[in-house]
Amino acid sequence: MKKITIIGAILVLFAGCTPRPADCLLAGGRVLPGISVTVASECPDGFDGLTVRSVTFVNVSDKAVKVDAMETSRIAVQGKKIWSFQPTSSGDRLDWAMPVEKGFHKRNFLGMNGSDYGGGIPMVCLWTPDANVSVGLAEPVLRLVSMPVCRKGNRAEACIRRDFEEPVVLQPGDTLKAYNQFVMTSSGDFFNPLREFTRYMQSAFHFEMPVSPAAAFEPVWCAWGYERTFTVDEVIGTLPKVVELGFKWVDVDDGYQICEGDWEANERIGEEGMRRITDAIHDAGLLAKLWWAPMCADPGSRLAKEHPELLLVTKDGTHEDISWWDSWYLSPVNKGTMDYTLNLVDRFMQDWGFDGFKLDGQYLNMCEPDYNPASGLSYPEEACERYPEFLKGVKDHVDAIKPGSVVQLCPCGCAMNFFLLPYFNQAVASDPTSSAQIRMKRKAYAAMCPGLAYYADHVELSDGGLDFPSQVGVGGVIGTKFTWPKANPDATESGGSLLTEEKEALLRKWVPIYNEKMLSTGSYLNLYDFGFDRPEAHVIEKDGVMYYAFYAPEWNGEPIVLRGLQERPYKVTEYASDDLKTYEVQGPDPVINPIFKGNYLIEVK
Repeated sequence: MKKITIIGAILVLFAGCTPRPADCLLAGGRVLPGISVTVASECPDGFDGLTVRSVTFVNVSDKAVKVDAMETSRIAVQGKKIWSFQPTSSGDRLDWAMPVEKGFHKRNFLGMNGSDYGGGIPMVCLWTPDANVSVGLAEPVLRLVSMPVCRKGNRAEACIRRDFEEPVVLQPGDTLKAYNQFVMTSSGDFFNPLREFTRYMQSAFHFEMPVSPAAAFEPVWCAWGYERTFTVDEVIGTLPKVVELGFKWVDVDDGYQICEGDWEANERIGEEGMRRITDAIHDAGLLAKLWWAPMCADPGSRLAKEHPELLLVTKDGTHEDISWWDSWYLSPVNKGTMDYTLNLVDRFMQDWGFDGFKLDGQYLNMCEPDYNPASGLSYPEEACERYPEFLKGVKDHVDAIKPGSVVQLCPCGCAMNFFLLPYFNQAVASDPTSSAQIRMKRKAYAAMCPGLAYYADHVELSDGGLDFPSQVGVGGVIGTKFTWPKANPDATESGGSLLTEEKEALLRKWVPIYNEKMLSTGSYLNLYDFGFDRPEAHVIEKDGVMYYAFYAPEWNGEPIVLRGLQERPYKVTEYASDDLKTYEVQGPDPVINPIFKGNYLIEVK
C-alpha cells in the first residue's frame, strides 16, 4: 500500500486510502471483489510532479463478473475551503473555476451533456492555499469518460470514471484496461497544472499549439448589433464610425444566408451585397471576418434533403439536434462533409473576399457517436475522437488561400475541447455570462496557449455591458457590437447595442488605451491565486513593463502586495484614470493601499 501526503493534500495511489479505492471496477455502484489491479507508472523527464499511469484490472475470481463502470486515479485534497477547475460543458454554461462547497457533486462528462453541448479539457484540478493536485487523461484523442468531483466533509475528491453503456462481462482471467491518465501535484491555482498538462501533451503527442498572426490582436467591431435582419447599407453606413473609433476588424454576422446548410446569400442581401460589404470594408482600410456555423444543416435545407448521407445518425437512428438553430449535425469525418465545407471556404474567401472566419456555435465543441454507415467509421465513437480533423481541414484550407488569416472558434458557453486548440488562431470569451468569466477564461487560455490571441467578445456581454477594464486589463482583444447612427428596428436586443453618448465616450477612452498598450500581445504571468487571493488579480508583462489589474466590487485601502518585482524603485501609473495619477514604490514586494470600485489598473516600470 502506498499513500502520499502532500502538505494537506492526499494523492491516492492504491486501494484503502479513501472510502472507495483509487482504482476499482463497479457494478450497481458497488466495488467488485475478486479483481486484481496492476498499475504501471512513469514520471516523464522535465515534468516535475507529473505521473502517467496505466491501470489494468484482472478478474482473479473463479466466476464471471459484470462491470458497468470503472474508476481510476482517485485524488483528494483536504481543507475548509477548496477550489477546483472543472472545464467541461453543458447548457448551464458554468464557470470553469469554482469553489467545492458542502454537498457539491459534478459529473464532468467529456461527451455530450445535451443535444449540442459537450467536450472540454480532459483534466480537473483541486487546490487549497497549501496544496494542489490534478487528475486527467493522457491520451492522443478525447475519450468519453467523466471526471467526477465531490465534497465529503472537509475533503474534495476526483477521479477518472468510465461508464459502460452495456455491462462488460469479465470471465475468470479476463483483463480490462483503463485509458492512460495522469496525476499531478503542483502549487497555486489551475494555471500551473494546466500549463504542465499542455506541455506534456505537446511532448507526448506532438501537439502544435497555435501562435496567432498579428491581425488576430486587432480590435473588433461586430455587426451583430443589427442582428439577423441587418441590411447591407446598415453595415456599410457604420464603417465611418468604426474607423473613427479605432477598430480594425469588421465581423459580418448571422443573417446573410438562406439557412443553416444552404450558405448562399439570401434575397435580402444577395451575392452582390456580400461583395459590396467586403469591398467597402477593404476600402475603409479594415479587415472582414465572416460569421459561419459549419457542419450543420436545417431539416428543411436543400443540403439535408439532397445529401442525407452527410448527416450524423445517433444510436436510435435519429439525427443529432442543434437546439440553438433547430438544425442537424453533419458527420464531422464524412469525406462528403469536408468536400462540401471546403467549397464554401472558397466561396467566402475567393468570391466574396473575406479575410477570416468567426466559427460559431456550442455544437462545434463535440458530437455524439456516429452510426451512419456512409461515414465509413470502424466504431461510432471514432466520430468523437477524430472530430478535430474537421477543423484541421478548414484551417489548412484557409491558410492555403490567404496565409495569416484569422480563424476564430466560438463554442458558445463551452469549455474548449482541448484537442481543437491546434486548429484555430483566435480564442474567444465565447458568450460569457459575467465579467469574471471573461477574466477566468483568459487565464486558462494563457496557460494552454501563450501565443494565442484571446478575443474578449462583445463588451455588451460584460457586467453592465460596459466593462472595458475586464477586457483590457487581462490582455483580451477588445470588441463591441454597437449600432450607429440608429438600431435595426427589427432587432430584439438593439437597445443594448445602440452607440449612446456614454458608450462612445468610453470607447474613445478605452480603444486608444488598448491600441497603445496592446496588452493582448504581452505575456501573462501567474503571480496570484484565482481562488484565494483577494482582490482578484492578473498580471501582464510587456516590453519589460508590468501591468497589474485588480478586480473587486469595492476595495477600501486594504494592503495589496505587488508580486514579481525586483529589488529597485518603480514608478506606478494609474493608466486608466483620467488624470494618469503616478506614485513610486520600492521592490521587491511593495505594498499599496488603493481605494477603488470594480477595478484598479496600473502600469509599473
